[in-house]
Amino acid sequence: MNPTEIRAVLDRHGLRPSRERGQNFLCDERIAARLAEDAEVGADDTVLEIGCGLGLLTRALAARTRRVVALEIDAGLVRAVRAEGLLPAGAELIHADALDVDLGELLAREEAPRRLVANLPYSVSSPLLRRILDQGPRLAGWSVMIQREVARRLSAATGSRDYGSLTVLHQLAADVESVRDVAAGCFHPVPQVVSTFVRLRPRADAPGNAELRRIERWVRAGFGQRRKTLRNALRGATDPPGTPAEIERVLASHRIPDKARAEELPPELWRALAAEMESGNDRGTV
Repeated sequence: MNPTEIRAVLDRHGLRPSRERGQNFLCDERIAARLAEDAEVGADDTVLEIGCGLGLLTRALAARTRRVVALEIDAGLVRAVRAEGLLPAGAELIHADALDVDLGELLAREEAPRRLVANLPYSVSSPLLRRILDQGPRLAGWSVMIQREVARRLSAATGSRDYGSLTVLHQLAADVESVRDVAAGCFHPVPQVVSTFVRLRPRADAPGNAELRRIERWVRAGFGQRRKTLRNALRGATDPPGTPAEIERVLASHRIPDKARAEELPPELWRALAAEMESGNDRGTV
């Protein structure tokens, strides 16, 4: 489906791409086929796709596997896709907002192995990425199309400018690989940014959801005031609470220098710190 065909479909249904929803439709069939391959989708997989759009990637996924469940927030696009018969028999289209729908319930009803593929709107990529992390234990893997700057955050090295809370959580949960950049010209309308397709494979030692939430509390507290030292950032945080004495004790036990900042701690050290801090909470000492 090229740009001319996309415009024709939209015109027939009185639709226009929405900037607010970040609607930039993939219009290169060869790229769609490569992305389905990059996502490691196999014949026995069930795929949950976030962001069906006009279904170009959905069709590429369906060509490789037996079942695709595609979510689309835009009611107009859902009507157009159904009216035009743009999806094959093996693909189910659901009108739903991925930020509100119970992704776990959708995945639980499908047979394993389950994979998730998403072309995420740039405006809500961070909250959607976080929601997907909670589904990690149910997934054989997941792949996302995101703005290149966000992709750099997921794979950032400790101490770099792009390293932050999103980095820590993702690198603890999965092995992160930026597979390919997708040029702006592969979309209609043409976006002002370069997109990157990122593949994530769950780690065998990934924290469970409860532990991940505990880690997240401390990581967000630490990165919440990046200009401050880690000690001062944690002392000033209201959630999670921490007494200065206990924070000093825990940081000292890991030989973290007085002037260290949040971005200097690798993900595994954040995990260890959170565990010790939460243990102190359980004892009533933090």
